[in-house]
Amino acid sequence: MALINLKVNKQNLQVDVDPQTPILWVLRDHLQLVGTKFGCGIAQCGACTIHMDGVAVRSCQLPVSSVGNAELTTIEGLSELGNHPLQNAWKEHDVPQCGYCQSGQIMTAAAFLNNNPSPTDEEIELVMNGNLCRCGTYLRIKEAIKTASKTI
Repeated sequence: MALINLKVNKQNLQVDVDPQTPILWVLRDHLQLVGTKFGCGIAQCGACTIHMDGVAVRSCQLPVSSVGNAELTTIEGLSELGNHPLQNAWKEHDVPQCGYCQSGQIMTAAAFLNNNPSPTDEEIELVMNGNLCRCGTYLRIKEAIKTASKTI
């Protein structure tokens, strides 16, 4: 065990964990930030996506010791009131079905739109390709991203 300093959702925090613990489990089990989901455990489905210094990363395979001074953002930190343009667009387009993949989808899309505020359909499909949705709401996801891009 080791005391590790983290900056999560603009808060400086300290956790006492094994340095090899994936940041996903630090977020969920130690910080009670349960919006980030466990999906596959091998960084292939995207359910565990968070931002590390604004870049979308898979948290299930990222050891807490590798975070260093990076600023982490979870779905809880994306918007204080849950009204980020993507969250609003998700509701407008009825994207969620079971909802399990949604935080990872939104976090991937948010990092993407920060770098590309006017994406084409092809660019959206390419960047979102690694996020799996068992309910198959891919077309709604793409439309929600297009809608959000107009207000970001």
